[in-house]
Amino acid sequence: MKQRVCSLCAVAEERPAYMSVFFLKDSNPTKPNRMLALPRAHGPGEHLLSSLSAETRAELWSAAIARAQQAWGNDWGIAINGVKNRTQCHMHLHIGKLQGNYEDEKFTVVSGPEEIPVPPDGNGTLVHPAGNKLHVHFEEAPEIWLMP
Repeated sequence: MKQRVCSLCAVAEERPAYMSVFFLKDSNPTKPNRMLALPRAHGPGEHLLSSLSAETRAELWSAAIARAQQAWGNDWGIAINGVKNRTQCHMHLHIGKLQGNYEDEKFTVVSGPEEIPVPPDGNGTLVHPAGNKLHVHFEEAPEIWLMP
């Protein structure tokens, strides 16, 4: 866990066992307005979202959405980069303000965090509010749609 790609794993290990989700300020100086939401649990291999239980995923999304709403009202976005674009092995969600009005015709509409689907094949995911629903987009590097 001394390698840079494992630094979030090391931080997760430092958290108490009862803590299933925790937050960190993004340490990248080019992203001063970002927060990370992380599960304490480690996944195997690439630490994909699919390796977490449905309950843990719902708890992670719920906590991240609550933190995003607190910071950005209804202008938030939460992104998971796809495996090819990740610099850390430990699963984490990027919380930030959505830049502009990101929307395309390829999205899934869900009513709440427990309905957010797992991205296919290690792909990335962008979640943002749309009225009283959530829009879920699958793409490789959705973090670019969040304000730095």
